[in-house]
Amino acid sequence: MADEDPTPDTPPADTTDAATATAEPEAPVKLVQTVEIKDVGPCKKHIKVTVDRKQIDERFDEKFTEIVRSDQPSVRGFRPGKAPRKMIERVYRDTVADEVKSQVLMASLEQLADEQSISPLSPPDLDPGRIEIPKEGAFVYEFDIEVRPEFDLPDYKGLKLRRPTHTFTPAEAEREKRRLLEPYGQLVPKDGNPPTVELDDTVTADVEIRYGDRLLNTLKEVRFKVEPRLALSDGVAEDFGKTMAGAKPGDVRTVDITLSQELGAEALRGRTVQATFTVHDVKTTRPPELTRDLLEDRFGVSTPESFDELVGTLLERRLEYTQRQEARKQVLEQIAGAANWELPQDMLRRQARKTLARRVMEMKNAGMTDPQIAGRRRLLEQDVLQSTAAALKEHFVLQKVAEVEKLEIEDEDLDAEIDRIADQSGESPRKVRARMEKEDLMEALATDLLERKALDLVLASASYEDYELSPEQKSEQAAEVATVTAQAVPGEEGAPADPTAPPEPAADAPAGG
Repeated sequence: MADEDPTPDTPPADTTDAATATAEPEAPVKLVQTVEIKDVGPCKKHIKVTVDRKQIDERFDEKFTEIVRSDQPSVRGFRPGKAPRKMIERVYRDTVADEVKSQVLMASLEQLADEQSISPLSPPDLDPGRIEIPKEGAFVYEFDIEVRPEFDLPDYKGLKLRRPTHTFTPAEAEREKRRLLEPYGQLVPKDGNPPTVELDDTVTADVEIRYGDRLLNTLKEVRFKVEPRLALSDGVAEDFGKTMAGAKPGDVRTVDITLSQELGAEALRGRTVQATFTVHDVKTTRPPELTRDLLEDRFGVSTPESFDELVGTLLERRLEYTQRQEARKQVLEQIAGAANWELPQDMLRRQARKTLARRVMEMKNAGMTDPQIAGRRRLLEQDVLQSTAAALKEHFVLQKVAEVEKLEIEDEDLDAEIDRIADQSGESPRKVRARMEKEDLMEALATDLLERKALDLVLASASYEDYELSPEQKSEQAAEVATVTAQAVPGEEGAPADPTAPPEPAADAPAGG
């Protein structure tokens, strides 16, 4: 018939079905589950979840119905599409059980995160491959998880803090200028007959390291820069510069080295050993000429006067870094001093790399050079568990302040910080972001920004008592640590290396901070 509707099964555009198709999707039905949470150690909880059987059976039924309605499910002994439902359920049960388990487990964990106040530090100790849904009864799974420590946050506004201050002298500015120019200078024999060792000189020496009468290691023709402290791969000589000062070729000087707490040889951990240096050669670095090309290519300035201004800015940023580090310590003491801060050793070891990455980020923000960062990083590594514990406590306090104050890091914050780092390093923002993503540093950057926001909020309301920077703080502020890759105890592993750090100088090359 001419007037017959050619598409009788097609509903008009304004039918209820069409309206339903464009409606908001229904929220997933919540699982009926019970959760038991127990403390099983410092910063560790055991969680047991029991999921009601009814919704699991409903999901099984949905999956089997899909199979029955699909294109001819294959069952041996039956023609396609003729196998009874019971037989299909028996054949496909294992496959369906895996799918249902994945769905239920994912939904259950998401619901758990939404409904429970748990602040995990790492993924749960949960292996889905070892979990099975029983044929009858509730679905039960359990796991251990590391969480942030629980503590009360006292009033953190209006704190009274002591703040180190300092006015840099022309001599200090000149020394910082030499440090910045040193990589572009020329290493030359030092004048004098004979030449004598001073700070910033480069010395070649043979070294014997002993523990009592026991010879631990012999190093031949090691070249190192003379700084107040010397950091080997597994130990630190605190009075290195003072002991070496005034030495001449042929002189012998003995320095105490405190070995790392992470040394493989347990009997030597934290022990003090003696290193005897026999000086062979003393060199100094002749600074480069301040050409326009050097200043523009390496420092982004065009005149010696603007370079002097850059040096002053870097010194002030370094002082601000020291002030913030001192403030963090005091904030921790006042806010969390009474809290029980027992942190498990295995957690500290796992968090060590993340903590070092955050510390490296802070030092880069303070404008430190790669050798200065390498020196400080080496000091942190000497007792990595202690330094990690202190850093984690600061992290937990500042994270809790951020939670209370509802502070967040937006994409715009990360973009602005990457732009700032790019401007400082002379790289493009795209290149900086790619490098940070490759080195898995974006999380550390976001954490650093959030902690900075929280600390800024605390410091903004604090009152300050200023005092002059102490000699020890001046040395720390200048990051005066020379590093060599040599070990005091050969063949023993030291602290875990930080993959985000710049390469360290070889034992036979100048190293400094």
